[in-house]
Amino acid sequence: MAAVATSASDSAEDLAIMASATVIGSLAIEGRPECVGAARSFVARALGGADPATDVAILLTSETVTNAVLHSNSRRAGGTVTVTVVEIGGGVRVEVTDEGSDLSIPEVKGYGCVSGGHGLLLVQTLADQWGYSRDDSRTTVWFWLARGRGRASLNDLPDGAA
Repeated sequence: MAAVATSASDSAEDLAIMASATVIGSLAIEGRPECVGAARSFVARALGGADPATDVAILLTSETVTNAVLHSNSRRAGGTVTVTVVEIGGGVRVEVTDEGSDLSIPEVKGYGCVSGGHGLLLVQTLADQWGYSRDDSRTTVWFWLARGRGRASLNDLPDGAA
């Protein structure tokens, strides 16, 4: 799970990193399954194909946006999901914000789930960092990938996770 600031110096470091953040782009889509492809295409264009993190970012965006349109209030008529791509701290952070849910919170399901439920397991496995924030009206699931990744790739999925 995401690192949590444990001292004033950690918080100051987080603020310093945030000060150097650049929003690459943001896209709002309808909260419908057929719109997930638009989110994937947006992230692919935003990051370009030259970075090894791009393929992983596209996959994890697909998983998190799919979760948002299936499990949040964004699936209701007029609902939206927003995808934001931010350059930060030597990597890229993708945030997927939906209209929240009274029934569920983001949950990583184990390898033993027979059908479905592997989206956040993929995020946990492939992202360098990830987490979520939630309030009364929305949930944001985010993940961070180091640029020029030399570690986890799509080939590094544990058996049974795909």
